Amino acid sequence: MEEENFSPQDSLQLIQSMIAKTRRDMGDNSSHFLLWGWVTFAACTGQFILKNVLDYEKHYLVWLLIIPAIIFSAYLGIKERKKREAQTYIGESMKYLWMGMGISYFVLSMILSKMGWNTNIFPFFILLYGLGTFISGKLLQFKPLVVGGISAWILAICSTYFNYDYQMLFGAAAILFSYIIPAYLMRQKNHL
Repeated sequence: MEEENFSPQDSLQLIQSMIAKTRRDMGDNSSHFLLWGWVTFAACTGQFILKNVLDYEKHYLVWLLIIPAIIFSAYLGIKERKKREAQTYIGESMKYLWMGMGISYFVLSMILSKMGWNTNIFPFFILLYGLGTFISGKLLQFKPLVVGGISAWILAICSTYFNYDYQMLFGAAAILFSYIIPAYLMRQKNHL
């Protein structure tokens, strides 16, 4: 078996092509960012409206929207995996990052359900929104995701100066800046 020697330029070009392929795959499949972005945005704003405008006692039930989103997201993932010819290291990293983020959201929800939901919880979720999108942006070398992650972190800090009711709106804004807008920009960039 012949051993291939890569020059530093060849190695760099290979890495850049892998990043570009993953970015294209993510752009073509930005449906996950859009799905989770819109579901979370709807839940945050819906909870705010149910609690503060309609004075509905069980305002938190709006978060049950995530159950069909989980099912649909799993379906999309299986469908995309069948279409994908090869998995890049960055693509695999992205998969594990978001799997870990999903588990972290679940664990945080379990912890907070024991501590009481009316504590100031949204800054913690917003912090995680920022972490996932910042790392994704760095892995994909896609600046709008990086900026979205930083925006979410800033919103997480700012939200601590407001009560629980208004933290929901900070959560919605964080999702808009860290998931929804970058996903549309990624999709647009891939279709040029």
